[in-house]
Order: sequence, then structure tokens, then C-alpha cells
Amino acid sequence: MTNQGTVRQAILSGSTFEEQIGYARAVVDGDWVHVSGTTGFDYATMTISEDVVEQAEQCLRNVGAALAEAGCSFGDVVRVRYLLPDREDFEPCWPVLRRYFGEVRPAATMMMCGLADPRMKIEVEVYARRGSGGTDV
Repeated sequence: MTNQGTVRQAILSGSTFEEQIGYARAVVDGDWVHVSGTTGFDYATMTISEDVVEQAEQCLRNVGAALAEAGCSFGDVVRVRYLLPDREDFEPCWPVLRRYFGEVRPAATMMMCGLADPRMKIEVEVYARRGSGGTDV
């Protein structure tokens, strides 16, 4: 699939952070979809669970919504980055991550780093290429 001449499209989730910081949840550039680091905030209520596994679930719901708006799915994801302040929180999230990415098998990296808000325990960033996959979650 080639979308030559396609205008870059910004996808907004409604997160107040997008307006305050000046970024988009995702950017579609031709067939490529770049999803920003996405946390476990429920953007409808701007609340976040204290549980890292629940945050991981919400992260991926948020990522999935951005992918869908861009015209693709988790099956199109080619790269994922997991960002966590505490390495001990990563393994409890594995079953959630496997449910979304186990069939897809994107290239993946886990990094330890501080996040913008101390309530955030995981952030997920993905790159997808529309039409490259076939496995939907």
C-alpha cells in the first residue's frame, strides 16, 4: 500500500496533555502510524488506576483507539516500546501484553525511566504500518 501525496494526519485522543504539551496521540504519515507514548489514563475521566496491570490494559485500549482511528489494528504493529519507572512492574504486565502482541510479534524494547506523572507506572509507544498485518485484537 502506498499513499503518495497523503497529507500527514494528527489523531487526538482528547487527553488534556496533548493540548498542554503540544503533541498528537498519533500521527499518520502515508502507511505509517506513529503512536505517542500512551499511559493508563482514561481520557474520558482523566483518571488513572493505581494498579500497573490495569494501567497496562488502559494503555492498550488507548493505543487501540488511536490505531483504529488511523485505519489499522494491533495486527499492523511492527514496533513497541514499554517505558516503566520500576522494572518489577514489567513482568506482572506480561499476560496483558501477550494478549495484544503475542500473535503479532513486533520488535520490542522495555526501558526504565521516569514518567511525567508519578501516578504513571507504564507507558506504551507503537509504530504500525497500515495493511501489514492481519491479526486483530
